[in-house]
This record gives sequence, C-alpha cells and structure tokens, in this order.
Amino acid sequence: MNLMKFSTLIIIAGMITIGTSCTSKQEVNSDRTQSDSIKSIPVKTAVVKHELITRNIEFTATLIPFEEVHLAPAAPGRIEKINVEIGDNVSSGQIVANMDRTNLEQARINLMKLEIDYKRLDTLKKTGSIAEQQYDQIKSAYEIAKNSYQFLQENTQLKAPFSGVVSGKYFEDGEIYSGAPIPSVGKSAILSIVQINQLKSLIGISSNYYPLITKGMKAKIQSEIYPDLVFNGEIFNIYPTIDNATKTFTVEVKIQNGNLKLRPGMFSKIQLDLGDGKAILVPNIALIKQTGTNDMYVFVNKNNIAVKTPVKTGQMIDDKIEIIKGLNEGDEIVVVGQNKLEDQSHLSVTK
Repeated sequence: MNLMKFSTLIIIAGMITIGTSCTSKQEVNSDRTQSDSIKSIPVKTAVVKHELITRNIEFTATLIPFEEVHLAPAAPGRIEKINVEIGDNVSSGQIVANMDRTNLEQARINLMKLEIDYKRLDTLKKTGSIAEQQYDQIKSAYEIAKNSYQFLQENTQLKAPFSGVVSGKYFEDGEIYSGAPIPSVGKSAILSIVQINQLKSLIGISSNYYPLITKGMKAKIQSEIYPDLVFNGEIFNIYPTIDNATKTFTVEVKIQNGNLKLRPGMFSKIQLDLGDGKAILVPNIALIKQTGTNDMYVFVNKNNIAVKTPVKTGQMIDDKIEIIKGLNEGDEIVVVGQNKLEDQSHLSVTK
C-alpha cells in the first residue's frame, strides 16, 4: 500500500516538472517572437550645427505709385477748362483745371468791399471815433469773407499737389462735375495724378524677421521686363503691428525710378540683404512635407527612436535650407531612410 502511494507521488512530481518545463519554453519562445517583431530601420543621420550665412530674403510684389491723388473740387459745378491731358507731366502747384468762376468773382467783390470798410473803421478806431463792438463786427465779417474767397479759389483753380504724371482724365471742358464717384478709381475725381519717378511696393515679411528689419535697409528690385537691370530701393516705413492671421508685418519699399523704366502695375522681385549671421542648416532631403499641408517636419534620433519634429523653414542656400524654428544645435536628424519612418520607429544608424 505504501509502495503504491510512493509511486503515485513520483508520477505527480514528474507531471509538474514536465508542465513547468513546457511553460518556460513557451515564455522563451514568446520573448524571442516579440523581440523579432521589433525591427530597427537602417538610416543615416547628421548632427545639425550653426553655420555662417548671408541672409537674403526675396519677395514678389506689384509696384504702385509713390504718391497718387484724385483731384476734385469740394462742391459740384461746371468745369470751365482742363489744362492737361493723360500722360502730361505736371509740376507741384501747377493749375491743372479751372472750375466756373461765378461764385469766386462774387466772393472777390464782396471781399474787396469788406476790406475797404474794415480799413476805414480801423482808422476810426485808432482815433476813438467808433464803438469797439462796431469795429469787431466788421473785422469778423472781413475775416469770414477772406476765408471764403480762399476756399473758393482753391476749389476753382485745381493745383497739382506734387510733381508727377496725369494718369486719368474723367471730364471734358464745359461738363458738370456732379461729385459722384468714378467707377474706375472708386472716388470722386476730375483728374488723377501719380508720382512715378519714385515708386513703392508693400511686402509682407514673416514676424521672425521683425528684429532684423530697419528703416533705411537697402533693397534690390528686378522686373521680368528688364531681366538684366537691378533697381535700387530702401525700406522707408515699417508697419507697427503683426497680422494675427498670417503672422507677417508690412513694410513699404521706396524704389528709385529716375529713368522711368518701371511703371505702376509691374510685377517685380524684391530682395532684402539682412547681413551675415548664424543659422541652423539641414540638407533639403531631410525635410518631409506633411500630406495635404505646407507644413514640414524631420525625424530626430533620440536614443535610436525616431521622433517626428515639425520645423519652420527660412531661406534656401544651395542644397541646404535654413531652420528657423524646431531644431537646436546638436540635434541628430535622419538624412537617409526617413521616408520609411513613422513617429517612434526604432532606428539602426549606419555609417
């Protein structure tokens, strides 16, 4: 009986040993299978660093007149004579149009009469022959008449406020100016005058460059019409605010056009030289474009794990591109094999 019990115990112990052995083998095999499933992707990397560059940024823009005015009198009336035609050069202060002078002549006669009365009463006042109130009344009437005459004179003789070229003529001699807006310019006008010996252009610059942009900074301008010519310009105005939607700020570039080759409406390229400086440059091939957007990113190697890192780019220099935001000096980025990666992929760095 004891022999049977002893045999039974031996059999049970053997079964436990076999079971444990099988479990251990299954765990080992499972670990091996899991290890084999994590495959490291072979890549090549490069360490980013600051490099010395000459910063040039280029923009495309349309040229506009440096100054533009749409001349019109303050009140409707008959146009007596327009003294210029489209394309005529005018100088500052030149009379370019005359309105009907009836009201002006009446105002002149009234002013002359009041001036005579004022001078006579002024003499009497000095001798104490008239009351102060009477003198004040004639003086006030004279001042009002003088201002009225000057106002009518300015609106009867339209003068060019600056030297330029007549770019629009919307009426003919004898027509009635009604004060209604001209459809082509969206404003009331008899004539339009533009200044084109100087032009300007408005460009939007990324807010990252705001500390580098200063008034007086030189600019180079080229037009497709004159591919071999370079025109000189400079920044003369910097807008004080940054557009919240585009994260850009506007600057006005003044362009010298003494030879009058450039004209308003022309398309141009404007290049600003920001001087020498240090920047992080990476190979163009390291950048990947986010599908469906213009956003760019790179993969950074962190302990042999690929980390997807968005970046903001600047200017392109040969086969490299400036990274404005997203990377720091010393970061190790993937330059070969990045198209096979996903975020958190395991890496095998090869030389």
